[in-house]
Amino acid sequence: MPHDPRKLLEDMRQAAAYVQAFTAGSSAEQFAADMLLRSAVERQFEIVGEALTRLLKLAPDVGQRIRA
Repeated sequence: MPHDPRKLLEDMRQAAAYVQAFTAGSSAEQFAADMLLRSAVERQFEIVGEALTRLLKLAPDVGQRIRA
């Protein structure tokens, strides 16, 4: 079943919000030293990438606007 472009955009928005929440108050040094935090942030970026890849196939015009 194809994904709804709005759902993909919401997934991307939510992942970005998680990254912001996870890293709030952390310095670059703290981030680099915290394997669990880095892993959590990396996973959210994977979600953004997966959603963008699907969006580019489903709604290329919308995906290109984000990608640019």
